[in-house]
Amino acid sequence: MPTSGLVESMEHHQVAVYIGAIAAGGLAGWAAPGAGPVLEHAINPVLAALLYVTFLQVPAAQLLRSLRAGRFLAAALAVNFVVVPLVVAAMFPFFPHDQAVRLGVLLVLLAPCVDYVIVFSGLAGANSRRLLAATPLLLIAQMVLLPLLLWLFLGSELADVVEPGPFLEAFLVLIVIPLALAWLTQGWAARRPAGGKVSDAMGTTMVPLMAATLFTVVASQVPKLHDSMGDVARVVPFYALFLLVMAFAGLAVARLFRLAPRDGRAMVFTGATRNSLVVLPLALALPDRLAIAAVVVVTQTLVEVVGMIVYVRVVPRLLPAD
Repeated sequence: MPTSGLVESMEHHQVAVYIGAIAAGGLAGWAAPGAGPVLEHAINPVLAALLYVTFLQVPAAQLLRSLRAGRFLAAALAVNFVVVPLVVAAMFPFFPHDQAVRLGVLLVLLAPCVDYVIVFSGLAGANSRRLLAATPLLLIAQMVLLPLLLWLFLGSELADVVEPGPFLEAFLVLIVIPLALAWLTQGWAARRPAGGKVSDAMGTTMVPLMAATLFTVVASQVPKLHDSMGDVARVVPFYALFLLVMAFAGLAVARLFRLAPRDGRAMVFTGATRNSLVVLPLALALPDRLAIAAVVVVTQTLVEVVGMIVYVRVVPRLLPAD
């Protein structure tokens, strides 16, 4: 199969590709648990590459124009940093009392997704381009607000377990550098044909990079499940409940801000999908006694991918096109 045909096929069947990557990662982690520590070191590089390609899809000029889409951005910020914390606060008293488990759940539920939300929202007929243009703002906002939100939930406990260094490193490696490189590539593409070819070629790597990221994350964390299966099982109902509640909460926000149906669908997706891949390096940087937090974060990804398959079918019915 020619390369272009292979890329088109992967894009057309990307949900199946992602599920296959997760399954392969789980099998690899079970069959070769000794590779887990090595794969953990690969998470940041593959994730940075994925976010670079993601940002490359957003022209700098379009990003500036998107900042003038005030109602959409206000709704996205409201659903992610007002509604979501309130939903999490309502569930928080019922979370398992283990400190590491609580921290892992909070890390992942309080951070909005910026990667495969674009894919799944597009499959549901949402305005994924507008959502894609908002991703840098959502990333910056969550890195600024996440420490504050964690402090509000955990109080003095936070100072004992979370250091600012990993947060700053993740912000630099996963946001600042990929975003800067993406904009430099766009500038090169605008001035030179060679730059345009490189930009086009990088754009075709989105699905393979997402699959590689999911495989690496799952394969590196599965070996840790053996001693913590009970803790992981206890958080699954909360992740499922979150997806259920946010479907209707996102719909309410879309109606409150009087968004068009495609924008409203994007709002439902951004409120429901979480940033497990980006916050995972923060969880991995925690002390060894809190190592279970990383597994709790990865578990959310597994639940969410199943939930997104349901969302792709249900959300268009909740918000029919005009």
